Amino acid sequence: MKKLILLIAITSVLASCKNLVPYTDSMRKEHNWSIDQLKGIQFYLSHDVILRRELNKGTSEIVHGKIKMVDGRKVDEILIKAHTPGILTDMPRENKMLVSFEVGDDHYLSFGVNPNKSDRYVLLASEWNNGMGKVHYSGDEYYTDPDSHYAILMVDLHKINNTSLKQHVAKGRKLN
Repeated sequence: MKKLILLIAITSVLASCKNLVPYTDSMRKEHNWSIDQLKGIQFYLSHDVILRRELNKGTSEIVHGKIKMVDGRKVDEILIKAHTPGILTDMPRENKMLVSFEVGDDHYLSFGVNPNKSDRYVLLASEWNNGMGKVHYSGDEYYTDPDSHYAILMVDLHKINNTSLKQHVAKGRKLN
């Protein structure tokens, strides 16, 4: 009896686990998803993304993150942890997605297809230097930490594969 209860518990835990896989351009093309359909998909972040910007001496309002002292400078820091859920807010091009991980205007990160990474949607920056990317977030310019360049979009394959199809067969119409 104990083994049966243990087996049921393990099965229910495994069944509730997410099966996160990288979101790829071939996945989008295979399913022929429209922008509206993509807005109905839950995306996740694969790695932590840390955004930092140095604050000017006159800056007194911090909206997003924590104020930290780094080498004697005041820094605004935003942490978006791995597996944080996000939603598509816009798709300005076929291979570029703006994904938001928190509520607010312009609170999104850009992801785009990287053919060198198996067509995965990777974190985009306006420029990269020694692994640190310059990104625009909520109207401000931030720099990512070096490990953030590993961040890619993920989806729960279990939920995508369990999408139900509602279908009926038309019976036809006859002339009276």
